[in-house]
Amino acid sequence: MDQRKVIAIDGMGGDHAPGIVIDGLEAVCRRRSDLEFIVFGDEAEIRLLLDRSPAAAARSTIRHSDKRIAMDAKPSEALRRGKGSSMWGAIEAVRDGEAIAAVSAGNTGALMAISKLVLRTVEGLHRPALVGTWPTRRGVSAVLDLGADIAADARQLVEFAIMGEVFARAVHRKSAPTVALLNIGSEDLKGHDSIREAARLIRASGLGMAFEGYVEGNDIGMGKVDVVVTDGFTGNVALKTAEGVARMITELLKETLTSSLRARLGALIAMKALKGFRARLDPRLANGAVFLGLNGCVVKSHGSADGEGYAQAVYVAADMGGSGFKQDIEDKLRILAEVIARSAEPVSEEDAVS
Repeated sequence: MDQRKVIAIDGMGGDHAPGIVIDGLEAVCRRRSDLEFIVFGDEAEIRLLLDRSPAAAARSTIRHSDKRIAMDAKPSEALRRGKGSSMWGAIEAVRDGEAIAAVSAGNTGALMAISKLVLRTVEGLHRPALVGTWPTRRGVSAVLDLGADIAADARQLVEFAIMGEVFARAVHRKSAPTVALLNIGSEDLKGHDSIREAARLIRASGLGMAFEGYVEGNDIGMGKVDVVVTDGFTGNVALKTAEGVARMITELLKETLTSSLRARLGALIAMKALKGFRARLDPRLANGAVFLGLNGCVVKSHGSADGEGYAQAVYVAADMGGSGFKQDIEDKLRILAEVIARSAEPVSEEDAVS
């Protein structure tokens, strides 16, 4: 029998909660036998939904909360008034060791703020990062930071690289993930000082990382590397741009294939191939971004996800939460700190002459 893993669920977070949340848990429970859930939220609403979802009901415990954090609430407001909410309770369950991870489709800013307050950051880490799965020509890649913060200096970019590599191992099952920094060119002289210094630190660190140098924006979709590292401003812009382009292509394709009788007949003939194309671009398969660098695993599902999309976020939580990622990150951060400390040591006159 599989050893059960417990995941804490923010039952009231998201545009269509709690309905899609329970739909997602039901889908997960029909496919996997190793997961159990603590669902935080309005007990009456959740109980009614679980009564129609027997697989999820058999493996879910409800923790009542009559508070929920609004999707448009400011992070500062969530910190002041959010204690006792379904989101806060799910994160506290991770802190208290009741669950290996928390999943929420709620307000991203509030989730990040509460997670940082309740779980704190890993020792030696300056800032957490938001990492997500990016569909590519070769499969999937991990991209971070996707907006947990705006800017990042050289050391923080290296920390992101460390965390992204850990994510790729745990969630994407990459045994030796390749890593690169997102830049405006692949040449060593391209980019601003922080990017070039981050590359130098990675090469000097002895982290055992399969570092490939720089990649450009068009390399992300081609899957040139397994982990793409950038600051939160650039990462979020790249993500929203890619989502918009994918949506445009899908809509244009649909319009073209329904524009005439001949086009509809052609679409009917090519239906199998078109379904395969749609499946590869299905955003639900990439749902579930992880706040990395905290003393616990928190996964953000897209607020508008359906049940299948939410299920994918739960799978990410199960893989990441059960991976022992925190120790791996801490070990590599210590190595990085030692390299930076040696770089800061004053050079003696004898060493300078030699």
